[in-house]
Amino acid sequence: MRASIPSIPFDRRRFLRLAGGAAAVTALPAALTGCGGGSSGGSGSLRLVGVSDQQAPLDLLTAEYGAAEFETSYSPTDQVQTSLRTQLGAGNAPDVHVVYPGNGSAMSMAQIAEAGLLADLSEQAWTRNIPDNFKPAFQLDGRTYLYSAGASVIGAIYNRSVFQEAGVEPPTTWGEFIQVCEAVKATGRVPIALGAQTQWVTQLISYALVPSTVYAGNPDFDSQLRDGSASFADSGWADAFEMYLELRDRGFFNDNPNGTTFEQQTAMVATGDAAMAVQVSAVLPDFRAAAANPDDLSMFPVPGADAADDVWIPAGVVVGLGVSAGSRNQAAALEFVEFLGEQRNINAWAEAIACVPLVRDAESRVDPVLEPFLPFLDGDRAVPFMDQAWPNAEVQPAHFAVVQELLGDRITVAEALNRLDETYRQE
Repeated sequence: MRASIPSIPFDRRRFLRLAGGAAAVTALPAALTGCGGGSSGGSGSLRLVGVSDQQAPLDLLTAEYGAAEFETSYSPTDQVQTSLRTQLGAGNAPDVHVVYPGNGSAMSMAQIAEAGLLADLSEQAWTRNIPDNFKPAFQLDGRTYLYSAGASVIGAIYNRSVFQEAGVEPPTTWGEFIQVCEAVKATGRVPIALGAQTQWVTQLISYALVPSTVYAGNPDFDSQLRDGSASFADSGWADAFEMYLELRDRGFFNDNPNGTTFEQQTAMVATGDAAMAVQVSAVLPDFRAAAANPDDLSMFPVPGADAADDVWIPAGVVVGLGVSAGSRNQAAALEFVEFLGEQRNINAWAEAIACVPLVRDAESRVDPVLEPFLPFLDGDRAVPFMDQAWPNAEVQPAHFAVVQELLGDRITVAEALNRLDETYRQE
């Protein structure tokens, strides 16, 4: 069955205006602290399955919540995409589980809500505060099925000490980015760690470049892609893939990226064996945990254009949670999600994974390493992650596959783009 497009189309030019404008005044660090017991009643044990990136905030908030006991487990993204969807289809899903925003993957909100596998969250108070331009990530046909604490960005997580050794600063143009990589390579270190064996990592360099190569010149690309007047093949996606391969051909990646995992990528940057990795800000805690000195790590936007004013960045709603429509403990599960929607808990989750809170108050904080991204959010130069607007669950894995084949020199850019077009249009 073909999934329907979320009922409110993405407006990429305005998607993160609210988040960026409010975030600019809250760039000071704050400790992640408990705030007392949960505010809602209920009892019983809840089974919760999350993705590994959610463990820090969920460990904190499940411990904070006093109205239920939890059986929690966490898995890497690749495992969740397959095992959890199988559980959902078999009718033995956990009470609360990871859900990906928007559309475009097997565990995305639109895909599993349309299949009738998610409980409706629309009556919860926090849903009334979802910014209009965020709603396609949360809602299908006007009903809310996803809880998420905010938005994250994709950029380069870098090791300050390695940059200092190479005598370089974060670049602002593509040409400068190439120069930084050349300078790092000259020191004998790997410029860019790439863990493309972990499939979701393959997409991040594409996503970092496409805002500049596609949306900066054509903000309406998504709607044109939907109505057939645009295609991957005849767009700036071709430039982004060529730039991706330029990094490979210049020797800027570690040996055998297709045989390198996310965990190995993380360790390379954290220990200084590599200068940087193009990653989503939500995994900053993983990099910090692996570093002897977490303060050595920071982030900068990947500049996908030759002029700094033409650089745009990717920013999207972070992976969230849903309640299984078949849960025998649905009332208790819904009460827990409503607890998560309290402002103090949105703030706590956002701090734990270095994202911009969904809504903000005087206590909201944004991780200081995200400061370089705030002018792009404020300046209307941020676009959602590409897959959040794709119409079926096959385009994202097709993207994973073609990037691995491009890196392995088993496919041309033209062939890769044609495959994306074919997959996008399939029913």
